[in-house]
Amino acid sequence: MSLQGLKKEIKKLSSPERAKNSAWFFKTGKGEYGEGDVFVGLTVPLCRKLAQKYSDLELIEIEKLLKSKIHEERLIALLILVHNYQSGTDVEKLKIYRFYIKFAKFVNNWDLVDLSAHKIVGAYLSGKSKTILYKLARSKNLWEKRIAIISTAWFINNHQFSDTLKISKILLKDRHDLIHKAVGWMLREVGKKEQKIEEKFLLKHYKDMPRTMLRYAIERFPESQRLKYLRGSF
Repeated sequence: MSLQGLKKEIKKLSSPERAKNSAWFFKTGKGEYGEGDVFVGLTVPLCRKLAQKYSDLELIEIEKLLKSKIHEERLIALLILVHNYQSGTDVEKLKIYRFYIKFAKFVNNWDLVDLSAHKIVGAYLSGKSKTILYKLARSKNLWEKRIAIISTAWFINNHQFSDTLKISKILLKDRHDLIHKAVGWMLREVGKKEQKIEEKFLLKHYKDMPRTMLRYAIERFPESQRLKYLRGSF
């Protein structure tokens, strides 16, 4: 399989109408978080099928794909990386992890982060130093910060919560809505595993949390409990 062949298939499967809707949904207008992103209108299931079909692309070809101005091409590149990471040797996993970190600036929309960060960065860092995540969390780049918190989903799934809580604390006063949502989401995931641990964190920090972050974090709580948090009445 070749990169040229993949691009031909992407062009053939493109949908101008779906592309227009995606451009609106992912906020590609001037001054919006996805400004300048280009869509051709492929669904995620289609991108997954193409990623599996072209999973034998070399890293140099995946790099070209990841640097594309076309959103779906970057998504396919990341899905190939995830696929190859999950089936790779330890040496291959290290190479993919390093590649991901090196080119993280091209993982530049929330879906790209959410479909890849925990499966590569989180998976690789499990049982290792998490220093890179704290560096990313303190970055000025929106997507690097989202990578930091979403990567911890891997740890949460393995009942390891400390890094999620520490990075959430770093991001508590971040100004961007996409970080509010991501942090709230990860705190909610902690609560699914150990609600008492989430509640302990919330009782300490909920008054300092942006409203969206708090709403995401307490989404699964009983209504009476949610209202107490929202009214600040604990």
